[in-house]
Amino acid sequence: MPSVDWKNLPENEEDINFDDIYEKHKVVSDSDFDHIVVVDGAPIVDEAKEEKLVAVLTKLFTKGAGEIKENGFWMPMTTNEEGKKTSLGYLFIEFKSAESAHAAVKNLDGHKLSKTVTLSVNKFTDVEKYTDMNEQYVEPEIEPYTPKEHLKSYLMDPQARDQFVMYKGDDVSIFWNRKTESPEHVYSRTNWTETYVQWSPKGSYLATFHTQGIALWGGPSWNKIVRFVHPGVKLIDFSPNERYLVTWSNEPISLARLPETGHPYSDYDEGNQVVVWDIKTGDLLRSFPLVQTSEEQKTVRWPMFKYFARVVPGQQLSVYEAPSMGLVGKKSIKSPGIVDFEWSPAKSGASDVKVPNKEDILAYWTPEIGNQPARVVMMSIPSKEILATKNLFNVSECKLYWQNLGQFLAVKVDRYTKTKKSTFANIEIFRVNQKNIPVETIEMKDPMIAFAWEPYGTRFACITTNDPNFGTAPANGQAAVTLKTDVQFFYLDDSKKANAGFKLMMSIPKKTSNYLFWSPRGHHIVLATLRSSSVSDLEFYDIDFEPLSSDKKNKKVGSTIQLLATQEHYGVSDVEWDPTGRYVVTAASMWRQSSADHGFCIWDFKGQLLFKQNIENFKQLLWRPRPPSLLSQEEKKKIKKNLRQYSKQFEEEDLAMGDANAAKLRAERRKAVEEWYAWRKATERQLEEERKAMGKELQTTDEGKSEVVEEWVEEVIEEHEEIVG
Repeated sequence: MPSVDWKNLPENEEDINFDDIYEKHKVVSDSDFDHIVVVDGAPIVDEAKEEKLVAVLTKLFTKGAGEIKENGFWMPMTTNEEGKKTSLGYLFIEFKSAESAHAAVKNLDGHKLSKTVTLSVNKFTDVEKYTDMNEQYVEPEIEPYTPKEHLKSYLMDPQARDQFVMYKGDDVSIFWNRKTESPEHVYSRTNWTETYVQWSPKGSYLATFHTQGIALWGGPSWNKIVRFVHPGVKLIDFSPNERYLVTWSNEPISLARLPETGHPYSDYDEGNQVVVWDIKTGDLLRSFPLVQTSEEQKTVRWPMFKYFARVVPGQQLSVYEAPSMGLVGKKSIKSPGIVDFEWSPAKSGASDVKVPNKEDILAYWTPEIGNQPARVVMMSIPSKEILATKNLFNVSECKLYWQNLGQFLAVKVDRYTKTKKSTFANIEIFRVNQKNIPVETIEMKDPMIAFAWEPYGTRFACITTNDPNFGTAPANGQAAVTLKTDVQFFYLDDSKKANAGFKLMMSIPKKTSNYLFWSPRGHHIVLATLRSSSVSDLEFYDIDFEPLSSDKKNKKVGSTIQLLATQEHYGVSDVEWDPTGRYVVTAASMWRQSSADHGFCIWDFKGQLLFKQNIENFKQLLWRPRPPSLLSQEEKKKIKKNLRQYSKQFEEEDLAMGDANAAKLRAERRKAVEEWYAWRKATERQLEEERKAMGKELQTTDEGKSEVVEEWVEEVIEEHEEIVG
C-alpha cells in the first residue's frame, strides 16, 4: 500500500481512491450466470424418485442443448407436512458454455415431458431482469398511425404495363415497358446496391445487397420498408407468400465484429451462416450453421430452404414450423447419405390441383451406399408419411424437377455405363395425381444438360448431347467449347391404351441450344445458346401452332410444333420472360461476357425485335413479378371465349396510342421548324440592324423585274368504275 501524504489529504470522502483495495480483495468467480438456466414446471417427486428424474432431465438437456458442467444440476428439495422430502417443481442447470444455455431455451422451452407436464426454460439472467421490473403499470405511449404506401400500386397502371429493374454502372432504375418505344423511367438511385438486386416472388419488394445486410424497398415512393443485419450476405431466398426471408453469408456471424447495439444476434447465433427472418416484423426467427460433410465440399446448394426445411448433407432432413421455428414432430428425419430435396409447389388443399394428399409434399434422394441402392423418396409433411419410393442403380447424380402444379415429379438420373467411363440419363416420372403414385421410366441414350416442364401443362422439353467434348474442361485462358445438342419434346398420352404414358413429340437434332425458357403461360418456348463465345442463337417456338388448312382428324404428333423465328443477340447471357408471356428480354451482361456489346433486347413471343439498347456497364435486368390472378377458372375460360371481342378493344387502344404518338411526333417536328424560322428571322433582323449601323446596307437588284410562275398539278384521288348493263 502506498504511503499516505498527510499534507495533501482529499477534501471529500468521494475523492478517495480505493482501486488498490478493490484489486487486492477482488473476488474471482468461476461461475458465469449466462451458463445457467432455470427450469420450471418439472414434476414434483419424493426422494425415492429424485435420482430417476434427475437422470431423465440430464439426458434430455444434454441431448437437446449441450454438455452440463460437473455438479451443475441442482434440484431444490423441501420437507412436506408428512416429514418427507419432495422437489419444488423447479431446478437449476449450469452448462459448460453459454451457447448450450441458449440452445436449451431455444429447443426445450415448452417441451412436453408428458401429457400433463410441460417444461418452461429461461436463462437465469432473464429471471433476474424481470424480477427487477417496476411493479407499477405504466401505460405505453401509442405512436400516431401513419398510413403506409400500397406495395402493389403498380398493378393499377391503366395500360396494364409491366415494370422491370435495370442495374447499370452504379445506378439502379425502375422502368415501365412500352413495347417498341423507349422504356418510361419511374425511379433511379445511385449506389442503391453493392452487388445485385432481386425481386420478391410476388413483386412486392425489391431487395438490395449491402456490406451489413439486406434492405427491402417498395411502394410508389420506393422508400425503405425493412432492413436485416447480416454482414457479408451473398444469397437470399423468399418464402412463396413473401412472409419470410432466408439470408446466407460465407462469413460466420461474429459478435466481436458487430456493434454492441443495433443488431438482433445473441451468443446462440455466433458462428452461424444462415438466418431466417420475419419480413413483416423484421425479427430474427432462427439462425443455423452451414454444415459441410467434408473439406472438399465448398459449394452451397441454393435455395437452401423451402418452407423452412434444411438438409444436413449426408445425415438428415430437418423441417421447421413457422413462425416458432420448432422442429416438426420435435425431431429431424434421419436419412443417411441424403444429398438434396425439393418441395412440391402445389399448395395444401388447393381446389384446382388434383393431388390426393392434403398435406405438403417434398421429395429427396440418397446416393448408393455400400450394397444399398440410390433412392428417391416422396414424403408428406407434417405426418412424415412415405408416399412413394424408387430404388435406382449405377447412379452418379440426381436432379429433381416438380411440375408447377405439383401433379408430376421428374427425376433426372445420371447413370454410369458398364465401363463407368461415361454417363447417360434416364427420366423417372412420378404421377402424384394418380392412386399409389406410379412411376414411369423414360430411357435416354445420351447425357442430359437441360430439362423444363411446360407451366400448367403435361409436356416437357429436354436437351441432350453426344458431343465428345461434353464434360471436358476448357484449357486455361480458352472459352468453353459450344456443344452440339439435340432438343426433344415429350407429351402425355393419357389414353387407355396399354402403352399410354409420356411419349416423344418431336426431336430437333443438330442444335447448339443449351438452355430452355418456357413462357410462364406455356405454349411458347425459347431455345437459347447462352454464354458462348462463338454462337448466340435464339429460336422461338410455338408448341400449339394451328395452320389454317390443318386437318385435325389426321394431325400427326408433333405437327403443331412450329419454329416462329430464329434470331441472334451477340454475347447473350440471360433470357427472361415477362409475367404475361407476351415479351422476352435477352441481355448481355458485363458480369457474364466481357467482350460483348452490353445491353438488352425486347422481343415479342413470336421472336420479332421490338426494342434494342446498347448500354455501357450494363449488369442486370429483371421483370417485376406479378401476384397470382384473382380470377376463377370459369372467369378465365369466359375471357378466352370472348378474346376476339377484347382484342378489338386492345387494337383500337394501340391504334389510338400509335396515332397519339404520331401526332406528338408531328407536333414536336412542327415546333422545331417554327423555332428554327423564328430564330432565323430574328438573326436576319439583327444582322440588318448591324449593317445599317455600319452603313453597309444590302442593295436589291430586282427592281420589279421578277416574274411569278404558277404551276398546276392534277392528282387522281379515287377512281370508281361502274358497269351499267
